[in-house]
Amino acid sequence: MQILKAPHYNFIKWRWHALALSAVVILTGVGLMIARGGLPLGVDFSGGTIVIVKFSQPVPEDIVRNAIEVIPGDKVVQQYGEPADNAVMIRLPQIQQAEQGANLEEGANRVVTALQDAKVPKFEVLSTEIVGPVIGRELQLKGIYATLTSIVAITLYIAVRFRPSFAIGAIAATFHDIFVTLAFLSFFGYELSLNIVAAILTMTGYSVNDTIVIFDRVRENLRTMRRDSLEQVVNTAVNQTLSRTIITAGVTFLAVAALFLFGGEVLHGFAFTMLVGIVSGTYSTVFIAAAIAIMLSHRKAAARVAAVKTPASATPAPPPSGSRSKARNARAS
Repeated sequence: MQILKAPHYNFIKWRWHALALSAVVILTGVGLMIARGGLPLGVDFSGGTIVIVKFSQPVPEDIVRNAIEVIPGDKVVQQYGEPADNAVMIRLPQIQQAEQGANLEEGANRVVTALQDAKVPKFEVLSTEIVGPVIGRELQLKGIYATLTSIVAITLYIAVRFRPSFAIGAIAATFHDIFVTLAFLSFFGYELSLNIVAAILTMTGYSVNDTIVIFDRVRENLRTMRRDSLEQVVNTAVNQTLSRTIITAGVTFLAVAALFLFGGEVLHGFAFTMLVGIVSGTYSTVFIAAAIAIMLSHRKAAARVAAVKTPASATPAPPPSGSRSKARNARAS
């Protein structure tokens, strides 16, 4: 299906602007994460208790926060879902005695008791999520291993499938998508959880698939456009696959947007990560992967030319014929 007939947009000429924009976003995100002490970890990784409470009438967050002030440790209280739901999420830090066998439900019980003692309006506990400290550390390691394994596998596949310069461009685009996604998670204050790790792995594969489609077309065009520059070949490939890219990315974006809008609070982090990943993956395929592939190809070609010229220039020039005859006469005399 073609939604654009014979497009001829010059995407490649904007590659330097795109690289600069990506650098600004990534560096700003890294700076923000450093200022905040890193990306905050969700209860899946850090351990602790999350209690979702629904009140019979609107209750300000400050009242709930004051009610649970008797519970030790740093606590987080925030609205959960739509304001009309009158629901509040309460997060407690992990219980230090949990590894000695203490009941992990103690935190949830403390929340219920504190709210009852504070005589807040009637409420019900919608859900309770409890992760012990040992399980939290184990999930951290598994999340790191899963991410690294997927990146290594993708790297090996691309390195075998394409020429080295194109493989490096695709790998750089993959890391670009991960860093941009982490930056936006930091901008909007999302916590790193298992759902978000799953979304990062999903959008990584999605981005690589889009890159492979365009690079396959570049490889085909190189056979028929031998006299054209590499920039022209890549730009033609991007235009040839533009309709496919818009349709695929657009449909996926709409499906994930529906999850973000109507999937509830639990899926917000996953859907938001996917939305950023879809936009970043499509953008990086056109501008980042292609730009880096072109730069490396030019450098490799320049190095090859320099290697050919160096031996010729290093060979001393033969002396003039007159000089050779004078030398022979001198030796004869």
